[in-house]
Amino acid sequence: MSESPPQTAPPVGAAAGDRRPAKAAPPARPKLPAAARLAIAGVLAAIAVFCFLFLFIKGSFDFAFERRLTMLGTMTVVAFAQAVGTVVFQTITHNRILTPSIMGFDSVYILMQTLLVSVFGGSVLAATDGMPKLITQTLLMVGFTMLLFGWLFNGRKGSIHVLLLVGVVLGLAFRSLSDFLQRLLSPAEYDVLSARLFGRLSSAEAEYLPLAGGVCLIVGAIVWQRRYRLDTLLLGRDAATNLGIAHKRELSLLLLLISLLVAMSTALAGPMTFFGFVTAMLAYQMSGTHRHVIVLPMAFLIGLITLAGGQFVMEHVFYASGMLTVVIEFLGGAIFLVHLLRKGTL
Repeated sequence: MSESPPQTAPPVGAAAGDRRPAKAAPPARPKLPAAARLAIAGVLAAIAVFCFLFLFIKGSFDFAFERRLTMLGTMTVVAFAQAVGTVVFQTITHNRILTPSIMGFDSVYILMQTLLVSVFGGSVLAATDGMPKLITQTLLMVGFTMLLFGWLFNGRKGSIHVLLLVGVVLGLAFRSLSDFLQRLLSPAEYDVLSARLFGRLSSAEAEYLPLAGGVCLIVGAIVWQRRYRLDTLLLGRDAATNLGIAHKRELSLLLLLISLLVAMSTALAGPMTFFGFVTAMLAYQMSGTHRHVIVLPMAFLIGLITLAGGQFVMEHVFYASGMLTVVIEFLGGAIFLVHLLRKGTL
């Protein structure tokens, strides 16, 4: 007797007797290389800068161009400091939600400005503007951070998690003290102070930019030199130590660089709580990789596109040139909440 051919089972989900061939899965779309994505971001940043500098100039070209050039310098410093500082901070904390603002930087800046007005009056803010005030604010903010780092890392139970917890607690304490002192101010002094407590890109002085730009260049060179070490730190403390990274020393140095970047940005343009978070989140999504050789410049370019392009749109479309930082903080806060709710955990 001849054997009958073996019966093959129908595909899962196919009805009995259905002889139609199964549909082939659609071919996967080829991913754009990370270098090409970075090049596209660079082109978009160049377009945003060109539009902001040269389009819709009314009146004296020299006066308008000089003012816009000063604003562009401020945008470049803020975009670099916030973007790079946030990416590096999220790398060493292994958390995409946290930002340097959680350490209490904004709270320290707000407290310093509030104390100045409470003790010396509202006119002291304008009277003390200048390079000495910028340097003093930066040194105080960095000094506070390093004092906190030294106390925690030199202790027996020092860790990054304790550091974050202490930063949150101190930030809340400083904000509460600032709110209490602000309630004691007169309405005129409170109005003067409120203007300094929001991010401001148009009020930065040109004399500040050489110092701020020099600090960003030095810190950026150090961070770029450690871009591969940052990739190693993503593997965790034990893996990084086994691969030859002095974890504690590297962490302390990177935290110092982060504090210097964020302190310079805050002292130059005021507090911007969610800007760094948005740029870092978009940089990881647009890069398609975790390598810092791509993520770091991508974050900077996205920050520059946001500030230069956003300022151009706010000035010439909505005629609200001073509202860019308010819009960024509002949208950034909303994106932060949505991202946190979708993730479900810190």
